[in-house]
Amino acid sequence: MAELYLVRHGQASFGAADYDQLSLLGQQQGQLLGEYFAERKIVFDHVLLGTMNRHRQTVEAIFQGSTEVASVKEHPGLNEYDFVALIDCLGEEHHELKLQAKNSKKDFYRVLRQVLLLWMEDRIDGPIPETWSEFQQRVADARSYIQGLKGQRILAVSSGGAIATVAQQTLGAPKATVISLNFQINNCSFCRYFFNADSFHLATFNSIPYFDRADRSNFITYG
Repeated sequence: MAELYLVRHGQASFGAADYDQLSLLGQQQGQLLGEYFAERKIVFDHVLLGTMNRHRQTVEAIFQGSTEVASVKEHPGLNEYDFVALIDCLGEEHHELKLQAKNSKKDFYRVLRQVLLLWMEDRIDGPIPETWSEFQQRVADARSYIQGLKGQRILAVSSGGAIATVAQQTLGAPKATVISLNFQINNCSFCRYFFNADSFHLATFNSIPYFDRADRSNFITYG
């Protein structure tokens, strides 16, 4: 059986003009994860990432903390859903939700939970970038691609929604499980899977042992 470390990107830049950039804290989170891998002599045969800036910057930060550098390939199946577009595409029926999303970060995530459920039920009227089924399929395609790789240990850097979907698909859980899992995944946490060409098994979910100490509590973030 091969081993997959599926990592969420470091803290991004919520509230900035461009969310798709790591914050300084996000870069530090990636470096600490890289140090964790180096200390345990965890070496990867392949490194995959989505096509987003925060994915690439997280991989770069991990490499700064680790002396072992593997070749890197992109796979769009590891990209996040476009949560901003989903909210923007809400019709008049959900106008109040659009307004609430602008109030605060807390309100934004409260609204996003409701919007994701509408998305899953095909109840968003506007021209959304992709349907729920399309998102599910591209995440499944990424998982299939990983299963076809030759090597004993794989690192993949992705986003919360895609990571939650991999877990949901692996466990055969209801689609709404993606929402509850998505909102508890820490930045720079990893999920560990064992797999071969025919099977895919979840071993650990949302692990952050490198932040689990009193002087690193500020590294535990979710956005």
